[in-house]
Amino acid sequence: MATIIRGASICRLRPGWRLQWEEAQQRHVLLYPEGMVQLNDTAGAILGELDGQRDVDAVIRRLEARYPEAPAGAIALDVNDFLVDASQQGWIQHD
Repeated sequence: MATIIRGASICRLRPGWRLQWEEAQQRHVLLYPEGMVQLNDTAGAILGELDGQRDVDAVIRRLEARYPEAPAGAIALDVNDFLVDASQQGWIQHD
């Protein structure tokens, strides 16, 4: 069954996981007890907005304000696709 993350859902990193900027690699990484995931810029920007209080719609609005040059609807699509994938990978939790 496909994962669905609704606009009112609130997402957060799994307990024990942490987003961090790695200066040496010039990118965000996701640290977890068994290792590390190197993230692209888009993933780092999205995960950086997940504070466990903002819902997905608020995350999208914040990213749209941060990247006004993005085509209409592109950020919402990217955020939703990424959050589904991150949930399936076990990186995040949502309600």
